[in-house]
Amino acid sequence: MTSRDGAVAGSGSEGAHASAGAPASDLARDVHTLERAIYEVKRVIVGQDRLVERMLVGVLAKGHVLLEGVPGVAKTLAVETFAKVVGGSFSRVQFTPDLVPTDLIGTRIYRQGREQFDTELGPVVANFLLADEINRAPAKVQSALLEVMAERHVSIGGKTYPMPEPFLVMATQNPIENEGVYPLPEAQRDRFLFKVLVDYPSVEEEREIVYRMGVAAPEPHQVLDAHELVRLQKVASTVFVHHALVDYVVRVIAATRTPRQFGLDDVAGWIAYGASPRATLGIISASRALALLRGRDYVVPQDVLEVIPDVLRHRLVLSYDALADEVSPDDVITRVLQTVGLPQVGAQPVAPVAPPAFEPAHLSSSGTQQQ
Repeated sequence: MTSRDGAVAGSGSEGAHASAGAPASDLARDVHTLERAIYEVKRVIVGQDRLVERMLVGVLAKGHVLLEGVPGVAKTLAVETFAKVVGGSFSRVQFTPDLVPTDLIGTRIYRQGREQFDTELGPVVANFLLADEINRAPAKVQSALLEVMAERHVSIGGKTYPMPEPFLVMATQNPIENEGVYPLPEAQRDRFLFKVLVDYPSVEEEREIVYRMGVAAPEPHQVLDAHELVRLQKVASTVFVHHALVDYVVRVIAATRTPRQFGLDDVAGWIAYGASPRATLGIISASRALALLRGRDYVVPQDVLEVIPDVLRHRLVLSYDALADEVSPDDVITRVLQTVGLPQVGAQPVAPVAPPAFEPAHLSSSGTQQQ
């Protein structure tokens, strides 16, 4: 079940709900561990709080993350630091125009001494794969990641090789306006849970970068390991989501496909293709992970609102009219969120109802003996 029934918080009188999730002590311990992981990353990465938070949410939600920003804003450093903190195996692939698919997934090599083929797995087989500057390689190389990102295994020579758990692709890219870049195929963009825009640091943050990195960069400490991360992913998947929030997410996604049915006549001319059901699932998973990261075992409407732009901005295919009018995906998302009403719900699950008193089977509900 995606969600359980809860009470609508019309008057707020239903606020004292019993949680059906993990015990409070376990939840507090997990949240403390996640906060330690964020702290270790922030020892190296100055500012970029949203970036650090979204990377951890992506891991907890079992989703891949795409980071976009101009060169020099610490995209690659953030991913490398994050991989050190959460533990597990790590591979980095620098995407270049001369890269070929076998450089990623591996190939079969003929061993003349044994007169047989051996399979040489590529760098994609790791817990964390950094696809650095992913849009500097041609489309055929980018498409080599389609199977491994969606199915979490690779096929070489008729055999299937599963990825280790957990498995996450974190890719960086420069804005498409930069020279020497290729747009990602739509099918591959849809496989990323998040597209996070990495902006320049503020003046205060840049001053802190100079002081912190001027002598020797801090060395992050490992906080998690692969086994603990898989356990936290399972905890995140059990976070409670009210059915009204699920309905809201479904309506938001539907509004990107058929905007006229939601009174968005102006938006209809901007969208060529809306979001897929994978986006619906991604919003729910990301909302659960964000709720856990913030110390709750239930999702509130604000969790959903915060993750929607990062889940949708790379999935919407805009029309030529939108591109000509310089309309961005974020502009479309803002209009949709302004139109589709956000429900006011009691986010926590309702306390379980006590079972009725035992009644002998031979008695009717009125207490008289059945004939």
